[in-house]
Amino acid sequence: MSRPRILIVEDEMPILDALQYNFQKENFDVTTATSGREALRKCQAQAPDLVLLDLMIPPPDGLQVCRELRSDPRTKNIRIIMLTAKDEEVDEVVGFSMGADDYVAKPFKIRPLIERVKALLRRNASDEGNTEIIEVDGIKIDRQNHMVTIDGEELILTQTEFKLLWTLSKQPGRTFSRNELLDVSRGEDANSMERTIDVHVRALRKKLLDRAELVETIRGIGYRFKPNRG
Repeated sequence: MSRPRILIVEDEMPILDALQYNFQKENFDVTTATSGREALRKCQAQAPDLVLLDLMIPPPDGLQVCRELRSDPRTKNIRIIMLTAKDEEVDEVVGFSMGADDYVAKPFKIRPLIERVKALLRRNASDEGNTEIIEVDGIKIDRQNHMVTIDGEELILTQTEFKLLWTLSKQPGRTFSRNELLDVSRGEDANSMERTIDVHVRALRKKLLDRAELVETIRGIGYRFKPNRG
């Protein structure tokens, strides 16, 4: 079985070296980049399975790299985890809206980060071969191809946003607690917090535009998908 391919994008060499060493020990095929330009070039030449992407790198910065990867058909399905020294919720919202699948603040512990990467890749693999399709209120969700369209126009979602939308829309009217949605979106990652779901839901609603009201907040509990727009 082929080794998972990961690109680490980080301009602080001690951090880069430590990440490269530890991921190689875990049998990852590791490549590195120290700037946004180099990261984009390497992704376009041979798309990795996942990118660990530092936010504050030489231009283009991490947000721009994330945006460009998501807009390119060759790289739009690469999993992206943002690394940043910032720890403000607004930065998470911006990162997720650009297409990041996860967001890790520095300083971080390497072992939990590695498990987070493995969990994200496992969730991606577990979706393969599923042919289910949901169509509701002009939204079509194709789980096999990881594609969402609204009135025929493709909507680019992160892996987590896709899983949340799929889970909620598959059982319209049912209220899901934040903990349930954490289980869906994070798999075996024990480091998640309930407020992370709120960040992902806000990013999802922003992308849904006039369909945003379909994802309804249930105060003190979590979220549900409305059976009908009204």
